[in-house]
Amino acid sequence: MSVLFVKLFTHPEFAWGDIREQEQAHPHHYLAHLLLLALIPAVCLFIGTTWTGWSLAENETVRLSHASALQLCVLLYATIVVGVSLMGLFIRWMSRTFEVRPTVNQCIGFAAYTATPYFLAGIFGVYPSRWLAVAVLLAASAYSTFLLFVGLPKFMGLKKEQGLLYSASVWGVGLLVLVTILVEMILLWFNYLQPEYLRVPVG
Repeated sequence: MSVLFVKLFTHPEFAWGDIREQEQAHPHHYLAHLLLLALIPAVCLFIGTTWTGWSLAENETVRLSHASALQLCVLLYATIVVGVSLMGLFIRWMSRTFEVRPTVNQCIGFAAYTATPYFLAGIFGVYPSRWLAVAVLLAASAYSTFLLFVGLPKFMGLKKEQGLLYSASVWGVGLLVLVTILVEMILLWFNYLQPEYLRVPVG
């Protein structure tokens, strides 16, 4: 897993062939990558919301109680795993249009590796900041898009034109899934679990 992880950021054009071979040889090879790396944003966000906190007013730091932060982070972890799996199913469903027949595991694996920049972006959750989060997520989105458009044609064995259309379709569905599932998670946490905020004076 570590070799493929490094290749995604150093030689992404060659990494996808290795990933396809691994998924063919071991259909659940992606699980370790998904389940372990999905912990990064969840754990870092827990640290950031309970220890670092954020400021809404001068001389005041806002934090979450440990119980509320744990609820949020468990929801986030579940959302990531479900979201990646859902994207894999959509990739599998759309593959019929392009006359390729990847397995469900291969498609979920592709989605998991494509989402790697988002997992790493979760490191910045230790310092909750609106503008930092926006900047980091934009950077992660840009590199995930690059991995998608470079990787999907190679992973599926498609011609360039077909691969471009397939990638664009997956990108559009991925954006819809990302926004929908995150909004639903936040609404569930905010409206039903009733987060507890702790306001701590600075100084």
